[in-house]
Amino acid sequence: MTMPLDELRHLLARHARRDLSSPIDDVRIFRADRPNPPTPTTYGKVLALVAQGTKRFALNDRLYEYHAGQYVIASVDLPVTAYFARASPEEPALGFGLTLRPAVVAEVLLRADPAGLPDAAPGTPPGLAVSTAPAELIDAVVRLVRLLDQPRDIPMIAPLIKQEIIWRLLTGEQSSMLRQFGLPDSSLSHIARAVQWIRDNYAQSFRVEEVAQQAGMSVSAFHRNFQAVTSMSPIQYQKQIRLQRARLLLAANPGDIAGISRRVGYESPAQFSREYRRLFGGPPRRDAARLNPHARTNAPANPSSG
Repeated sequence: MTMPLDELRHLLARHARRDLSSPIDDVRIFRADRPNPPTPTTYGKVLALVAQGTKRFALNDRLYEYHAGQYVIASVDLPVTAYFARASPEEPALGFGLTLRPAVVAEVLLRADPAGLPDAAPGTPPGLAVSTAPAELIDAVVRLVRLLDQPRDIPMIAPLIKQEIIWRLLTGEQSSMLRQFGLPDSSLSHIARAVQWIRDNYAQSFRVEEVAQQAGMSVSAFHRNFQAVTSMSPIQYQKQIRLQRARLLLAANPGDIAGISRRVGYESPAQFSREYRRLFGGPPRRDAARLNPHARTNAPANPSSG
């Protein structure tokens, strides 16, 4: 008898695409045939389940690891450094991802009997957590991925199974996080809107008092809740978003380090180089050459710009 996780591995290996996409809306399939170096990326509003292999990621100074049969939920956009630690062509790392939509979670919550949900934990939950997937959750994911072999059924059945997956999460270990995620007036939702504002305006300087006011919180409550959700302060969050954006721009235009540092909000190229080195392990110029080895950098060397 095939175990659900074994079937999920088989399905994911067969349907994985290079661009991670799938014909089912909001579903992504991950495959890695070799361990990849730690890569800055953003985890945002997603359920990610590992079917095979080990994935590690760092959020600020916190390290996480999850294995086959475990999942991570991220309820806000979080800058992380992630990589598959175990993968080979013979035993590739395989994962399933589902984008979480607050409206879908809210719909399931409206239909749910509150007595059937675990007691809500006090306070604001973290924006990211790892748990072991119960058999019922893995079974629902398997049935959703099976639809890739029955494309005619996807429009009708996929939304129903997605709702079941949400229900399994709402009745699981991360119930409190998902419930706040689906409630527009929860402290998590207020912080999520502040996070989105910072992401949309990352190059601008801002006063924390103004963002706290937008979130409807006192400055002290905003700092406390923002730290609980993102594991960093608002200014630290902005810095990581700026540097991740700078890295993407450098990969495309490695000769314009000073211009890119200004574009992402840095007034001092020296400060940009110093913080870039601290996050990515090397100065911008050297990192840009590694990211785009075929590009020529025409700008003269400048110690202050990396």
